[in-house]
Amino acid sequence: MTDRMFVSSLVVHAHHGVGEDEGRIGQQFLIDLMLELDLAKAGVTDRLADTISYADVVDVASAAFRAQRYRLVEAAAAAVSEALLARFPRLDRLTVTVHKPHAPIAAVFGDVGVTITRSRDG
Repeated sequence: MTDRMFVSSLVVHAHHGVGEDEGRIGQQFLIDLMLELDLAKAGVTDRLADTISYADVVDVASAAFRAQRYRLVEAAAAAVSEALLARFPRLDRLTVTVHKPHAPIAAVFGDVGVTITRSRDG
């Protein structure tokens, strides 16, 4: 059985992108996290120690996303997934979506971004 925990639309200001202005000024990104783990014990015990804290997930994901400047959101998403898997042994698999709604594209669009899925077993 796989249960899921999620964080939606986490707003993080960072300086990712290939453009010079993106590195200098930065922009807001939105991050969605879908964490897959066994929540059965937490459902019975009602103890935070038997699950993963949302606050800790947000802290780890935000820090990993801001830790360095990435040219590609693919690399930034990978850094988030690696940090979360390293920090939370209960985590089996996760999906990270990075939205870049203010990408410097000469077009009218609602959103662009990437979604990656990583698991503990590779």
